Amino acid sequence: MERLQKRIASSGYTSRRKAEELIKEGRVKVNGKTVTELGYKVESKDEIHIDEVLLEKENKVYFLLNKPREVVCTTEDDKHRKIITSLIDTDLRVFPVGRLDYDTTGLIILTNDGEFANLMTSPKNKIEKVYIAKINGKLLPNEMMALKKGVIIDGKKTRKSRVKIKKYDKKTDTSIIEIGITEGRNHQVKRMFNEVGHKVLKLKRERIAFLTLDGLASKEYRVLTPKEVKQLYNLAINESK
Repeated sequence: MERLQKRIASSGYTSRRKAEELIKEGRVKVNGKTVTELGYKVESKDEIHIDEVLLEKENKVYFLLNKPREVVCTTEDDKHRKIITSLIDTDLRVFPVGRLDYDTTGLIILTNDGEFANLMTSPKNKIEKVYIAKINGKLLPNEMMALKKGVIIDGKKTRKSRVKIKKYDKKTDTSIIEIGITEGRNHQVKRMFNEVGHKVLKLKRERIAFLTLDGLASKEYRVLTPKEVKQLYNLAINESK
């Protein structure tokens, strides 16, 4: 027996959060009966329909993509912008694990494994994401310390982060900063720098845990190996303890 939203997520249909929304909207049926209870449990033999379509298990896939600029990290967009899933050549229904802003480049994972996505994006699992930011001005020692200790965004302090000054260009009055965070709040890196008085001019995610951009040009992707997926699962589980 397992919860209905977990079964939907593990099937590869969508993430657990989205599955919960589908259930609450009355779009899910179990053995022909509409279910709106999030704690409802199902057995392996139960038939589940979403919008009258039978839910079938898919093979789990995991792609690592070097996202280019001007691509949105959604599976559909009403503004008709380029969506991230269009960059992956697969017939399976995949979705991005977390998001990168429209103008932000770099590493992102796409999968059809809802449980994996939840593990990777949950703040309690402390999966580090490392970014390279180009900002205006020179980052002062007190500003860097504030970023490391955490700044207030929407009334809540960010978790401790790693910050390193890579370069300062006196001619253009810009700095290149490496920052590692273990959260994924909306526009977090940009807003953190804004809180200490700097605007992010360019932003690239260079690393997710141990995964790097090595060998991936812009728009290119590769399939994660079973060993890498297992390592990510183990890392998330161990960090949450």
